[in-house]
Amino acid sequence: MKIAKIELSHHAIDLDPPFRASWDPVPRRRFVVDLVRVTTESGLTGVGAGDPMPGLRGNEHLFIGQDARALGRHFRIIDNLSFFYGRLWPLDIALWDLFGQITDQPVWRLLGGTSGRVPCYASSGTLREPKAMAAQAEAFAERGFRWMKIRFHERNWHRDVAKIEAIRAAVGGSMELMVDCNQGWRMPWDASPSWTLKDALAVARALEPLGVFWLEEPLHRADVAGMKALRDATPIRIAGGELARDMESMRSWIREGCVDVLQTDAVCGGGISGLNELFREARAAGIAFTPHTWGNGIGLLANAHLVAGLGPMLPLEFPYDPPEWTTARRDHGLMTPIEADADGCIELGEAPGLGVQLDEAALAATRIG
Repeated sequence: MKIAKIELSHHAIDLDPPFRASWDPVPRRRFVVDLVRVTTESGLTGVGAGDPMPGLRGNEHLFIGQDARALGRHFRIIDNLSFFYGRLWPLDIALWDLFGQITDQPVWRLLGGTSGRVPCYASSGTLREPKAMAAQAEAFAERGFRWMKIRFHERNWHRDVAKIEAIRAAVGGSMELMVDCNQGWRMPWDASPSWTLKDALAVARALEPLGVFWLEEPLHRADVAGMKALRDATPIRIAGGELARDMESMRSWIREGCVDVLQTDAVCGGGISGLNELFREARAAGIAFTPHTWGNGIGLLANAHLVAGLGPMLPLEFPYDPPEWTTARRDHGLMTPIEADADGCIELGEAPGLGVQLDEAALAATRIG
């Protein structure tokens, strides 16, 4: 079962109104996705998608002619390429989708899972006033979500805390609330500094009486000692690692005991192959996992299959913050958007591979290269 062809295409949709992401000082007016397809000599095709993947074109020969089922070999080559070029992990996702089709099994079952039903949390992305955030939380609860993540990034973090207070007043103890501090990394054009340990500890102290479940990315990604000190100082769980590029940096986080929840995204670092190992190691060390999924629908599916295969420890991120960020925007290029059911879960079903159904007409209309 040899690989015959690898194709990369670029797609974009305009965002009107723009999406004002809390972590980006520049409003987003376009959403760009790279789509990779891996096709065998027999005509089966696996797909993956993510951010732009420099370094894939020109290196297809490293895979063409190889057995599509040699996932371990392909993982090592993708890891090499991702060191020298961009993050090429969507290729690993496409290979797993293909492997599932070859074996006629959903990826979650190939990974050892017993159910394709995945509980999710509603993940907001924009900064709103306290009253609007409380209304959004109530709307999420009505949709069946029992967990919600709120983004911090106001100039004064006390204004962020006021939003959690408003949400608690509105929903009481009926929802678990998580906070994403957005301090672990910055967009290329954002020169603002990350919080110090004392900043993060002050925020944690303010949030402790409000029953916040975790504090995400509260310090710069390199401040391992700071995260460990913060974890030791507060009962709130510390989460992070969403955009890690490599496995070894995350293994150091496990060894150092600096997080309670590991959030590495299969699209951004390690693919399904790498995170299948990493998350098992985290669980053995008493660290929970639930990957970052903010991106496109295929990436959401890949991470959902991964956690379903391992057995979910915590709900999976479900990026959803209407009207700025809808499932239709997130999942453009799919025949139908991925939706959560009345219990806040997504059902992966029994379709082989990832179960991706592409809308070829939409992809043709949004292709930019």
